[in-house]
Amino acid sequence: MIQPFTIHQITPSEAKDITAVPGEPHMHDFEELIIAVEGALEHFIDFKTTTFDAPLVSFVTKGKVHRAIPKVKKGNCKMWVLRFKSEFIPETTFQLYSYYHNHATIKMQRDECFRRMVSLSEMMFNEMQQPIPEYAIIRPLLTALFIMIESERKKQEPEGNGLEKTQNITFKNFLKILEENFHRPEGVEYYAEKLFMSPRNLNLICQSILHQTVTETIEIRKLIEAKNLLTNTDKSISEIGFELGFNEKAYFTNVFKKKAGQTPTAFREEMRKLIS
Repeated sequence: MIQPFTIHQITPSEAKDITAVPGEPHMHDFEELIIAVEGALEHFIDFKTTTFDAPLVSFVTKGKVHRAIPKVKKGNCKMWVLRFKSEFIPETTFQLYSYYHNHATIKMQRDECFRRMVSLSEMMFNEMQQPIPEYAIIRPLLTALFIMIESERKKQEPEGNGLEKTQNITFKNFLKILEENFHRPEGVEYYAEKLFMSPRNLNLICQSILHQTVTETIEIRKLIEAKNLLTNTDKSISEIGFELGFNEKAYFTNVFKKKAGQTPTAFREEMRKLIS
C-alpha cells in the first residue's frame, strides 16, 4: 500500500470470487478496518477461525497475521474495507493497538450508531472518488468513525481473567504515558518507573500483546510521528529529528532509513507526489 488511505466496497460478486480463491493467511504493512453491512465474514485471526454475521466491525492491526473472507448471505454482501497508514491518524493508531489486540471483531446492532458509521464510510468513499481527494477531510471522518466504534466496544468489552485484565490495563497505561512522552529521549526504564514496575515485566507484557519490546514500541511510535510530520508539515529534517528526541540529523536519518527503508527526504518527496 502506497497511498496513506484507501476505501473499497465489497460486492456480492467480489465476495464470491474471494470465497472461491481465499488465499493464505498474511500480514499487512498498514491498518485495516472492515465494516460489514450485509453478509458474513469468516475471519482467521489470533490463530483461530470464526464466522460472524453482519453487522459488524473488525480492526486488524499492522503486522497481525489474518485472513478475511467475505460471505454472501441471502444473496447479499456489502462491506467497506478501509486501509490506512499508521501515520495517517498517529494520535489514534496506538490506542487502537491497545483496544483491539485481542478482540478484533465487534458485533453491532442495526441502530442509529451503526447507520452513522456507514454514512461516514460513504462520505469518505465519495471524497476518494474526487480527482484530487482531500485527506484533510477524510482524516477527521476516520477519527470520528473510530470514536463511535470505541464507544460501542466499551459496552461489550469482556472482563477476561485476572492476569489478562491486569496486563491489558498496564498496557493501556503504558501507551497513554508513551503518547505523552514519546517526543522525549526516554527508554524502557523511564516508562517502567512511571508504571511502578520493573523493565523486565513491562517488556514481558509488550512481548505478550504486541510481540515486540518496549524499545521497539517506542521507536515505532516515533517513526509514525516522523512520517506524520514529514507528510503534513514543512519542518526541516533536523527540526523533526530534534522534536522527536534526536540531537543529530545524521542519527535521525539513519534510524528512519533503517525502519522505513528510505531516507526522510525520499519519504517526504514520495508522499508529496501522492497527495498532489
